[in-house]
Amino acid sequence: MLGYYFFLALRSLRRTRMLTALMVLAIAVGIGASMTTLSVMFLLSGDPLPGKSDKLFYPQLEPSTGATLRHWPMDLMDYASAHDLWAAHRATRQAMVAEASTHVVPTASGQSPFTVATLATTSDFFPMFDVPFKYGGPWTPEDEGRAARQVVLSATLNQRLFGGANSVGQDVVINGAQLRVVGVLDHWRPRPRFYMLAGSRNSGGDTGDFYGPTEDIFLPMATGIDIAQADMQPFTCWSNGNIDFKHMMTQPCAWVGLWVELPTAAARDGFSRFLDDYDAQQRSIGRFPHPKLTRMLSLHEWLAFQQVIPADVKLQTWLAFAFLAICLFNTVGLLLAKFIGRSNEIGVRRALGASRGAIFGQCLVEAGLIGSIGGLFGLLFTVLGVVAIRHQPVAYADLVSVNIPLFLLALAVALGASIVAGIFPAFRASRVAPALQLKVQ
Repeated sequence: MLGYYFFLALRSLRRTRMLTALMVLAIAVGIGASMTTLSVMFLLSGDPLPGKSDKLFYPQLEPSTGATLRHWPMDLMDYASAHDLWAAHRATRQAMVAEASTHVVPTASGQSPFTVATLATTSDFFPMFDVPFKYGGPWTPEDEGRAARQVVLSATLNQRLFGGANSVGQDVVINGAQLRVVGVLDHWRPRPRFYMLAGSRNSGGDTGDFYGPTEDIFLPMATGIDIAQADMQPFTCWSNGNIDFKHMMTQPCAWVGLWVELPTAAARDGFSRFLDDYDAQQRSIGRFPHPKLTRMLSLHEWLAFQQVIPADVKLQTWLAFAFLAICLFNTVGLLLAKFIGRSNEIGVRRALGASRGAIFGQCLVEAGLIGSIGGLFGLLFTVLGVVAIRHQPVAYADLVSVNIPLFLLALAVALGASIVAGIFPAFRASRVAPALQLKVQ
């Protein structure tokens, strides 16, 4: 029976080619627009560390001495607080992070010095976040403790400086200091750069840069403070006097983040108590003047709090699905016009014994066929949309792609939407009264 309905649907589509083309185009454009924006949303809202994100936490406290009482702690800590919590080693792993911009002097002739994004961190950063290495590895905790002149390079910077060769053991001049390369990262592009999201919530939705490439240089925290303290990027300061940016360790500024790995509920509870106890201790000696304000968010909670998905992507997604709904409403109208226009034919078939269910089924098969064709063309529009986004000047453009699950979803949405759109027109068509008489010319 289904094959018979399919045969009748094909005959009907051939008889009304222009109307069929309009319906296919409406569905294809709607599917293409919605699946393109869904591809971007899927990319930007994914789990940056699958299987491990529920074990990573971002502790926070309020170190400022200003008069303003805050509703939640600052995104970053002052150096003293972050170092105290890190040095206590109350977690399985713990890593401090701080951003800077440093100057690199290439050793090869003909290359001019340039500035690169730099992350000062601690040795646990790499195993905690499953950072892959192409050559070498991270520095050791012992090297970290003595502020060893060591550095880890990104694959991009290694390509620029050493042509992509194994540069472990080579020297790089950073901010005038000679550092030994101990490791080169393999391709690593977390989406977003979750470990440094300070200020994302307050950026007015302009968060695309958080999806850009990682830093090119990774320095031990102590080494970074030695050679690049003046280049560290403070998040905020709370002193009425002048800030000495050359000695950030002792300044009333928040510029250091802390991540901890806590694999069990007991470990999480224990670190949370430790954080509260540390805050109480600092308030008791007068360093923290405000009432208790601490919290510890998981990686997923931190991403949600920072509202890291760009506002324009959210808006485009809503608009695209609204446009798909408009396309489907138009398809309902076209299907209704098509089926009602065949009232005489349907009436004759009813007079010859066709049931209402048969008419309804045939019309639904016809709507499903239109949706399937529209879905296939919608995939083409999706690919074109993704290509267009990849040429946009946004940090995440090179990451956008269409994967197989989204292709299958697009086909399913097109088929399901067309069938839903065809229910009312098919119902109206099935209610056409049988012809009262047959005329033979």
